[in-house]
Amino acid sequence: MPMGMTRKEYVSYDALGLAAKVRSGDVTATELLELALQRLEALNPQINAVVHVMEEDARSAATAPANGPFYGVPFLAKDLSSMYAGHPTSAGSRFMQNHIVTWDSELAKRVKRSGVTVFGKTNTPEWGLQPVTEPELWGPTLNPWDVARSSGGSSGGAGAAIAAGIVPMAGGGDGGGSIRIPASCCGLFGLKPSRGRTPTGPNRGQFWRGASIEHVLTRSVRDSAAMLDATHGPDPGVPFEIPPPSGPWLKEVGCEPPTLRIAYTTTPSVAVDVHQDCIDALEDAAQLLESLGHTVVSDHVPIDGAQFARDFLTIVAGELGADLDEAACVMGRRPRRRELEPATWALGLISDVLSAHDYASALRRMEVMARDVGGFFERYDVILTPTVSLPPPPIGTVGPSTSEKAQLRLLGMFGSGHLMKAAGLIDQAAKSALDFIPWTPVFNITGHPAMSVPLYWNTDNLPIGVHLVGRFAREDTLFRLAGQLERARPWFNRLSPMALRF
Repeated sequence: MPMGMTRKEYVSYDALGLAAKVRSGDVTATELLELALQRLEALNPQINAVVHVMEEDARSAATAPANGPFYGVPFLAKDLSSMYAGHPTSAGSRFMQNHIVTWDSELAKRVKRSGVTVFGKTNTPEWGLQPVTEPELWGPTLNPWDVARSSGGSSGGAGAAIAAGIVPMAGGGDGGGSIRIPASCCGLFGLKPSRGRTPTGPNRGQFWRGASIEHVLTRSVRDSAAMLDATHGPDPGVPFEIPPPSGPWLKEVGCEPPTLRIAYTTTPSVAVDVHQDCIDALEDAAQLLESLGHTVVSDHVPIDGAQFARDFLTIVAGELGADLDEAACVMGRRPRRRELEPATWALGLISDVLSAHDYASALRRMEVMARDVGGFFERYDVILTPTVSLPPPPIGTVGPSTSEKAQLRLLGMFGSGHLMKAAGLIDQAAKSALDFIPWTPVFNITGHPAMSVPLYWNTDNLPIGVHLVGRFAREDTLFRLAGQLERARPWFNRLSPMALRF
């Protein structure tokens, strides 16, 4: 007979550890689900990480025959991109709040086949556009390390739910750092796979021209590797295929990496101030890597940051415009101004005045920049940077200010992207868009795999991740390196005050 598990024991295991307990008969999938639901009920009102509960589906999955490496492990999906039949995907927007999806996306199917028990969906900023999770629809997600601070974004609900001990692993998506940012803010491991590594079907060829990709946030490196083993690979009609792995990534985590040549820098791609805590975290990681036998060299990829910011905003605006068109088809009408947040409405108007010429030129410049980064990797195996420019920021301090939102609302009333452009909002938005995240979006555009690793906590006991980028399609190198760092500087048992209290 199963012996059950206490709440304290529940948070002492990663996802593979919980699955092993289910296989051994020490606990059942239903019992794990009950523990997760108890933690959700107690902790979610304090952090607002989960916006939709799928309890009926979860109870059915927990009693289904065992399957997959993660059978019985409670799991949360992000309320964006991954579609689960019979449940809403609001994308953090009032316009989409009541839209019920009637089909599973390919990634959702693979996640289910991994054996997890999906029991809810996590908070995200509207259309995933902000690096913090503070949508007007659902309200902000708070950080379990300090509830006055942000959990990051756009997968901030996922990050907070894991850091609070509700689940050991949750789904995320990364179009400009949206897995790596909350991983840094919440003391977690977050890997963005290479472009094209996980599926986007059946209704999309790529997200954001391949810049955006889905995976998971985790507490352990091995959980991330095992989930990528379970979900990677092409699906029908995929635009292109990337080199497959030579073997399971889970096996790579336990292997020592060869001596790597690592370039490190604190120089951001755009002119922003970098907090000393983030510099200290970077320098500490560089010293640790050197002590592990790697060659660590100060160097950085020369990028025209101002041009990159404008081009990145152009691409995001164009993709948002297409997203709004698709949403209008699904909902049977265009969104009204008050159904979108001021910044989203403004960016939608801007997309209306950007030409095909603007979009194509931005993509071409980005492709040339990616060539330059590829050349840089001829000399190095890995690039090391801070993940973000600040420790977890106070709620309400990243993104448009109250006065900027008022200005956007006023200009938005005229419904003219030309007016937005004349008011200088395009250049203003480009200038401020990357203040908090000057490093991560570059590698969404280039398509390289990248990860945030939780090696450092500041004097306020706030986690600050470091960012490691590998050569294209070389997740094996990153998983080996992450496993080595995890063994040298274990972080798994460093739990947030909230996770420890309940």
